[in-house]
Amino acid sequence: MPRLPLPDLSLERFRRQLASVDALPQLCVLGVASGLVTGGVMVIFRLLLGVGAWLLMPQGNIESFEALSPYLRSLLPIAAVTLIGVWLWRQPRQARKIGVAHVIDRLSYHQGRFPLRNWINQWWIGIVSVVGGLSAGREGPAIHLAAAASSGLGQGLRLPHNSLRVLVGCGTAAGIAVSFNTPIAGVIFAMEVVMMEYTTAGFLPVILASSTGAVVAQLVYGSTPAFQVPPVSLGSLIDLPWIIVTALIIGLLAGLFVHMARSDAYLKSVPGWLRLALVGVSVGAVAWWYPQVQGMGYDTLGAALAGNVATDVLVAVAIGKLLLTAGAVACGVSVSIIGPILVVGAAAGALCGMLGGWLWPQVASDATFYAMLGMAAMMGAVLQAPLAALMALLELTHNPNIILPGMLSVAVAMLTSRQICGCQGFFVTQTQHGLHRLQQPLMQALSRVAVPAVMERSVARTQRRITPEQARKLLDDKPTWLVIIRSSDDKSPLALKAADLARALLDEQELDERGIDLLEIPGQRLELAPIHLQATLSEAFDRLNDYGVDALYVQHTTAPMIQKISGIITRSAIESYYRYKP
Repeated sequence: MPRLPLPDLSLERFRRQLASVDALPQLCVLGVASGLVTGGVMVIFRLLLGVGAWLLMPQGNIESFEALSPYLRSLLPIAAVTLIGVWLWRQPRQARKIGVAHVIDRLSYHQGRFPLRNWINQWWIGIVSVVGGLSAGREGPAIHLAAAASSGLGQGLRLPHNSLRVLVGCGTAAGIAVSFNTPIAGVIFAMEVVMMEYTTAGFLPVILASSTGAVVAQLVYGSTPAFQVPPVSLGSLIDLPWIIVTALIIGLLAGLFVHMARSDAYLKSVPGWLRLALVGVSVGAVAWWYPQVQGMGYDTLGAALAGNVATDVLVAVAIGKLLLTAGAVACGVSVSIIGPILVVGAAAGALCGMLGGWLWPQVASDATFYAMLGMAAMMGAVLQAPLAALMALLELTHNPNIILPGMLSVAVAMLTSRQICGCQGFFVTQTQHGLHRLQQPLMQALSRVAVPAVMERSVARTQRRITPEQARKLLDDKPTWLVIIRSSDDKSPLALKAADLARALLDEQELDERGIDLLEIPGQRLELAPIHLQATLSEAFDRLNDYGVDALYVQHTTAPMIQKISGIITRSAIESYYRYKP
């Protein structure tokens, strides 16, 4: 009985399958692997934060700045910026880029590949900024560390770049899921803020990565929600006008935050050491009286959602933490802003709720209800990410009754920030060119597919002059294209249709005693530029425009210093894919 052929499970076949736009099963496998890797990285990061808290904080609680003496908690931020400054002092400017904006920039302009030095810097700065008492969260470092680790998995396997971008989304989602125990919000944040994509092939692997990362975290830390929230709901529809007013106020605060954080151009003339000192001294000064502005502020957020925070503390957090976080970003300290803006939004919402209760005590909803709405409204307005904000609100509160007023508050706050204050999404404005490249439909479509899925593989490499016998031997393999290698390295190769050589062989007048000159026979020749096998169609499209050619030869390394031509991709093939893709 003949044996059935065994399936090809080689890594090379896996790479070829990933190059296609419909490689959903393979991408799902990568999603699970990414969730395991990034979940482990995030557990290590949280453990290191715990070690820092054990060394410096009473009872090892990373949020217990209130238990420190005023002198110590005021000196901690100064020590933190000093350590950051010493660490980054001799490093180049590019190495200092970290956080979510760095993730978007690497995805948009570097095909999802991350420098190792920036990744190491993110570990150090993420831990020092949180433990050192700056107004900073752990979500930005979590996203950068997780996305880079996930991308590193793909780079180590030499996967095509279209799968690297999916891995970046997987790492982002897992980082958010592990930080807040909110896997759905992690998925929406990755798709809405980082990847700018809503497709099945993009969603499913990110969902698997987020859920897998959340499972890894829950195995270590349990399934307890990030915050204990009392069951509250909209008391009456009469509250809706005041909800709109509250959202309008929070939208203005969000606009203030974004504009202040983007005011770094005005500080370029200030020496770096002075900017760092300004950050440390300002945080230390406010922390002398209100230590609630330090660190992530999750304890203050939890107390605000439970209605257990004094009015003066709410004011200090709503205004002080907003200004301190935005000021740190403007001064060049790459702190995470996601956690702080949630805390600021909750404090501002609670204040508005207290004012509403004072104005209309008979009908107004509880202040904790407004704190929850404020948290989502601030996140949506600063990030310009409404779905991520709503999903975070739902998963953090476990209260579906809050979705309707939450949608209203997020929409009003976003419109206020965008139309009145002229603010775009915070992280997009922090990128290299202030534009998410994947917002362009053409680049987004072309970035989903790698070169091997579209290139013509039937090629043969040849010299310019060949004999008739060599020509017939070339044509025996029935290639579509011939790649003509020039005599000098500074001359780019040319592509010739094999059919043109076949016609020349039939016409004996084109032959002479020296053989066939492939540059002289009738036919259309295309000047070529190189592109590597892992590139996406968007990279190939850019390369065609940069070199001013109409075709690329695809090469990959088969051994050290040995390059093999795998195929040819033409401009018409890329345009045909975009226009007639399934």
